[in-house]
Amino acid sequence: MPYLPPLLLLLTLLAGCAAPGPRPAPEAAQPCPVCPTPEVPKPAAKPLQDATWADLPGWSEAAPADLVASFDAFLASCNALARQPLWKDTCGAARAAQQEPFDVRAWFEARFQPWVLVNPDGSREGLVTGYYEPVVKGSRKRGKAYGIPVFAPPDDLITVDLAGLYPELKHMRLRGRIEGRKLVPYYSRAEWGRQESRRAADALLWVNDPLDFFFLQIQGSGQVQLSDGGRIRIGYADQNGHPYRSIGKWLIDRGELKAEQASMQGIRQWAENNPGRLQELLNANPSLVFFRELPVAGNGPPGALGVALTPERSIAVDRRTTPLGAPVWLDTTQPLSETPLRRLMLAQDTGGAIRGPVRADFYWGSGLDAGAKAGRMKQKGRMWALLPKGYAPEEGGAP
Repeated sequence: MPYLPPLLLLLTLLAGCAAPGPRPAPEAAQPCPVCPTPEVPKPAAKPLQDATWADLPGWSEAAPADLVASFDAFLASCNALARQPLWKDTCGAARAAQQEPFDVRAWFEARFQPWVLVNPDGSREGLVTGYYEPVVKGSRKRGKAYGIPVFAPPDDLITVDLAGLYPELKHMRLRGRIEGRKLVPYYSRAEWGRQESRRAADALLWVNDPLDFFFLQIQGSGQVQLSDGGRIRIGYADQNGHPYRSIGKWLIDRGELKAEQASMQGIRQWAENNPGRLQELLNANPSLVFFRELPVAGNGPPGALGVALTPERSIAVDRRTTPLGAPVWLDTTQPLSETPLRRLMLAQDTGGAIRGPVRADFYWGSGLDAGAKAGRMKQKGRMWALLPKGYAPEEGGAP
């Protein structure tokens, strides 16, 4: 290789080309290869983008009675929102409006601006599932028929609110336990199961069926029909920090069920046919929920907003992109159907599996009928958040 001055050699290497060898004949000359320009990833689409009322399918045809029911659910949200600067004036106007007859559709159009929810890839369609409030049988004492413990958050569960250290990580929490001088991940479902016997004295309640209780954990709350005739409600208090994993998908991936069979009903049937593998199935979801006892009051359990959920009017959303408490126009279909389901809902709850801007969990109510609808619901849908006029969403979505 002929000698090159150091500067020229450095520039040649930085350009990504090898130093030239002996100069070939002119007719054989080849240009130095061009180094490929790395692709610059496209920035993620804004989760909330401008929309008009005309963009909302079915808005102008919505029955006044339907809108009144949604307005009442919004008033319930105001019990938690009224002191927040974003919602103070709007909640005040809603409380004043209810004092006399008024046009509900015109009221929403005068007070709110619609914003379409958009996925990071720019698509505007997402998944709408359903949830409900199960009713399970239980007792305050352990017994032959009641051997499944229900726990409150354990004393050794450490929860760190990351927003206190890193404001950009708002709505995110770190959960773990102390081992020596280190914070380590908290026990998974399988690990916790091996500790339940020594923690039995700390159980809040005892229920009769492990799969029923598992589904109650997935829903986040439920009612317990006690053996003495009483009834209580238990609600989400905390979680072990492990990610939610779908046991339906676990069964599909292993060829145990086909995709169309992996409903709540299909999973129950599989469990009945495979009792010896039930714990293996449940442990496929490492996430574990802890509860608190609540009175049975209102039409539903309290959601993440702190107000009672309204059957068929409340949804769970990803609060990172959809403001909790906001009205949301939902365009989807009835469970296992092409029949349109277009309704003004209220974002009053969240959920471990509810991730992404265009993602909702539809609250159907309490009991078996609601559970049957929720278990079958896995529909495509679009969403528009209604926010007070004059408010411009942050780059990341929700305030």
